[in-house]
This record gives sequence, structure tokens and C-alpha cells, in this order.
Amino acid sequence: MWIVVVALATTCVTALADAFDELVRPALQKHCTKCHGKNGKAKGGVNLLELGSSELLRRKPELIQDLADVIDAREMPPETEPPLPGATREHLLAELKKLLHSSVSESAILAHTPIRRMNRFQYNNAVQDLFDIQIDVFALPERMMREHGRYFDPVTGKLPDKVKVGSRPLGKSQLIGKRLAGVNPFPQDLRAEHGFDNRGDHLSLSPLLLESFFRLSQSIMSSHDFNSRTVGIWKEFFEAPEYPMKEHVQERLRPLLTRAFRRPVEEKMLSRYATQVWSQIQDGTDFTDAMKGAAAAAICSPRFLYLRDGAGNGDGVEALTDIELASRLSFFLWGSGPDDDLIEMARQKRLHEPAMLEEQVDRMLRDRKLKRFCDSFPSQWLQLERIIASVPDPKRYPQFYFAKYRLSMHMMLEPLLLFEAILVENRSILELIDSDITYRSEALDAWYKDQGKTKSRVRPTVVDFARTQLTDRRQGGVITSAAVMTMTSSSVRTQPITRGAWMASVIFNNPPEPPPADVPPLVENDKDTAHLTIREKLAIHRKRADCAGCHVKIDPLGFALENYDPTGFWREKYDNDRPVDVSGELFRKHKFTSIVEFKDAILAEKDRFTRAFAKHVLAFALGREITAADSPALQKITEETRKAGYKMHALIKQIVLSKPFRLKSNAGKPESSH
Repeated sequence: MWIVVVALATTCVTALADAFDELVRPALQKHCTKCHGKNGKAKGGVNLLELGSSELLRRKPELIQDLADVIDAREMPPETEPPLPGATREHLLAELKKLLHSSVSESAILAHTPIRRMNRFQYNNAVQDLFDIQIDVFALPERMMREHGRYFDPVTGKLPDKVKVGSRPLGKSQLIGKRLAGVNPFPQDLRAEHGFDNRGDHLSLSPLLLESFFRLSQSIMSSHDFNSRTVGIWKEFFEAPEYPMKEHVQERLRPLLTRAFRRPVEEKMLSRYATQVWSQIQDGTDFTDAMKGAAAAAICSPRFLYLRDGAGNGDGVEALTDIELASRLSFFLWGSGPDDDLIEMARQKRLHEPAMLEEQVDRMLRDRKLKRFCDSFPSQWLQLERIIASVPDPKRYPQFYFAKYRLSMHMMLEPLLLFEAILVENRSILELIDSDITYRSEALDAWYKDQGKTKSRVRPTVVDFARTQLTDRRQGGVITSAAVMTMTSSSVRTQPITRGAWMASVIFNNPPEPPPADVPPLVENDKDTAHLTIREKLAIHRKRADCAGCHVKIDPLGFALENYDPTGFWREKYDNDRPVDVSGELFRKHKFTSIVEFKDAILAEKDRFTRAFAKHVLAFALGREITAADSPALQKITEETRKAGYKMHALIKQIVLSKPFRLKSNAGKPESSH
């Protein structure tokens, strides 16, 4: 068998070398080396003439991925050069993918997720779950939508037709929710560029922050709201037995520390906690206060604060232990530590079994704690925090403002509720692009239908949103929502480049490079250009050669949305009476002349969107940047999601079953335990 395996591997390498010499190198030299190799040119730092063999190329998986991406998106060769012939392009892509898979398989190295602390959102959830607290631990403005009542019940498989919600960041009264009095959180965690606020490389724990966690744990335990009415485990953990004994302390601490540290607590550790509590009780400390002291110590312990994979057996990649898998799964879908069921399956070493893993994912998708995934992933994926700073010109859009509030409060909730409906009802992820349902308040519905001319009774705090059936495909999905249109505009005009960059980053997960620092801004209110359309003004503005490459990619995406003004109103003409031109070509392949045709063009590339969306979700699940080594897994996730009709639950299951999710990279440096 070993001889056969070696022979097959040798045959595969030989075939890749032949394909490189016969197809890959000649194609790259003919169509790409003019800018990437000849006469010393190496745009983007890439010199393709240096790649003299398939072996040299296979050592550079990130370069192979980049080559495949730009060729697949028809970004290269540039528009100024002859395009790749159709057959050559397809064969070249196929061979590059083979080279990439070979490169990744040989290196067998996945990116390493560093040890990291919980972010603020996860800490709140984990403390809530640990003590079964019925109210929030502290205020979380980053949770952009506040649920009024308990409409979110995924076990029903249906989001109600009517829901009551509020917007936390834009409604001051929304911050006055039920939470532990006197408990103030540490500062909000920053998002990674083109990423999420759970990225491992952004979540360090300085001595100063560790001290803040210590003070935070003390304030939680000393809050007068932390009592028998709000704490679900009060009687079984904090309330004193009639005749306290050390055995009682140890019996109570074992399950709590197991849940807090997300693994069965070691006997030595359990004994240390129990001894400390019992010595305090013997010295006259009240039983409840002594147990509070132990609880406070647990929730500021590095074992509680840190998310980490245990040290492996050396360099390379190996499977997560079942305990590690339980934590990765729970923080992905619930933003908190594993519950008793997950810990028990991990203790039995059954969680890694694919059937058991799917069963647990199904269970977790039906649990109310799934709301936390909805409270963190979609708002960050869609970059909705940008709408907080959106202030359309009050003189031009007076109806956007009411009392002390803005309509953006209602706008931001629409895409979030659509996401919840797609997730809870296991609808197709393609409805994120084009959906025949949405959720709207009375004010938002009037905004879409008659551009805010009809006055409606607006409640600035609790807002009623109703499921709305759509028949006009100019609406529906997230990309044409008023929230996205408003947050990607200035106060007085649309910004096609900003909208295009948002589309490239969010929908296709291909963010453009930042613009050069010396690019001047577009001149506003210039008499010489007042008669021009925005498209014509930008054509003059972007004549710089170093800007052309990115603009070719993002401009068609942004101009496709030009029928929507700075607050999402539909328009056919600009203020100067010039007609709006939205025509373009997606990936130099799909021509369009309207927003409906643009949506059709995206849906024609539905596997590309599925892969891009899966890449976002996988990055969120792993807490790290996605690399070329993850490419085979993304390809499989996309294929399996397609087979399942692009259903949201299928994509999430495939994320969990993927190798990057179930494996860990030791990165050559085993981490020390705490």
C-alpha cells in the first residue's frame, strides 16, 4: 500500500509539473509578465518570471490563491490588455486550483488562532449563562437591536409576523434596560479591518485590563440586583444550607467551575477553591458572601477569560480535543461557553463524531441563545455601525429627523430582522441578495412607498415591525436596503466609490486596497462641473494610473446603486435633471442596465457569493483571518451548500464540519497552560 501511495503522489506531482510547463507558465508569461516580470516590473511586488517551476509556485499558496482570484474575477489581465481566451482561462483556473490544493495538502498548515480573551459581548453572555442571570450584566450598545418581549424562538422555525424591537445605539432610552446596577463594563472591543470584534490577534489581555476584570467581577457580586430574584442558581449555589460543611462547598463548586472553565475541573484546582471558601466561613464570613468570593475569582480567572486551544504534540495540524471543539462551537453560535450537554458529549469523547456534531448543531440552532449570533455577526458583517454617524442634510431631508431621533434607527433594524428570518426559518442565503419578504415599521414603510411624505406616528423607543411581502424587486435583500444606501452616502450626495467598496468587501469578500494618501477629494458645488453626473465627475477624478485597477473593480458595483439617493429614495434623475445611468458589467461578464439586472447578475454568480459569505462566517467562527490554506474547505462548504439549496443551516453545518473548524494548528509553539 505504501508503494502505491508513493507512486500515486509521484504521479500527481509529475502531472502538475507537466501542466505547469505546458499551460500555466506559457499563459502567465504571455498575458501577465508585461506588468509582473518583464523589464524589472513587479506590480504589487509580484514577479511571475521568478516562478520557473511548479515546485516554486507550490511553495507560495497565497500567491496561487491571488492568481486564481484575479483571473476568476476577470480583474487580470486588465481591461487595457487582450483578455484570456475562454478555454485558456478555464484550463488555467483548473490547474491553479489543483496546484493550490496540492500546495495546501503538502504543507498541512492552517493559520493559527492565538490565545485570546473573551470580548465584551462574550463575557456578558458567559457570566449570564454561568449564574443563569435573568437580566443583562451590563449595557451593550454594540448589540444594535434590542428585543422587546420574547419574539425570538427558533424552535418554532418561524419568525413572528409582528415583532417589537428597539435600536440601542440610536435610542438613548434603549440603554436603560434591565441590568445589574453598579456594574460597568470595560471599553468596547474594536473590530478588525474587514473583520469582526472576536479576532484573536486583537484581543490581548494587559495587566491593566486584567485588573479591570478583577474589579468587574467584584462589582457583579456586590450589585444589589445580584440576588435570589435574578440569579437562577442562587438556591443551589449561593444560599446557605442548614448545616454548612466543607463537602457542601465542594459539591457546589464542581459544576460551577466546570462550566466556568469549560472543561471538567481538576481535583487539585477544586480543592484550592473549596479550601479558601471553607476557611473564610470558619473565620466568620457569611456562607453566601464566601461563595460570592469564589464566584468572583472564577470569572476573573484566566481559565475563564481566555479562549485557547491546548498545546498539541508538536508542529503541524491535529484534531481539536472534544472539549476544545465544544468551546469553539458554543462561542461560534451562542457567543458563550458550552452548556452541560456539550460538556457531557465532550467528556464522553463523542462530540467529534460527524453525526453527533450535526445533532448538536441542530439543537443549538433551535435554542434561544442563537439570538446572540444574530446580535453579533450580521451587524458586523454588514458594517451597520456606520449608520450611527449618518446625518443626511436636514434642509434637504427634514423628514429623516423626528423629535431627537433619526429614521436610521428604523433603517438599521430592517436587514437585521431579515437575517433573523433567514436563519430561524432556514431560508436560502440568496435571499440576502434578493428577497420577497422584509420587516418594516410604519414609518419605514411610508419612507419606501412615498419618500416620507406621509406622516406616521413614530415611537422613538419600542417599535412595531411587521413582515411585509414585496413585489418590487428594486427592494428586498440587504444591498438595496435604506440602511446601506444611507450609510454609504455623504450628507448631501451618494458616494458610488464607497458603495462599491462596501459591495466588494461585504458581498464578495474582496475588499479593495485603501486609496493613495494624496488623492484629492471630489470637489463639491463646483460651477464648472455642476452640469455633470457623478459618473462623469468621477471619470475625471480617477485618471491616475495607480487608481485605475481598483476603480475597475468597485465602480460598476457602486454605480449600480445610483438610483437610490443618499437616504434610499428611488430616483430617475439627478438634481441637475440629468438621467441616472446605472449600466455596467459585473466581473466583465454580466452586463446590466438596472438594479434588477444587477441582482440577477449577482445571482448568476451565486456560488461566488456563497463562498464569500461562507468565508465571512468561517472567519467569525474561528476568530482569525482566512488564508489560502482554508481554500479547499471553502470550496467544499460552497459545493455542499449548493447541493442543499443554499439553505442557511446547511452552510452553518458545513462550517462546523470543515477541517479548519475541527482542526488546530500548533504553529510550532505549544502554548503554556494557565
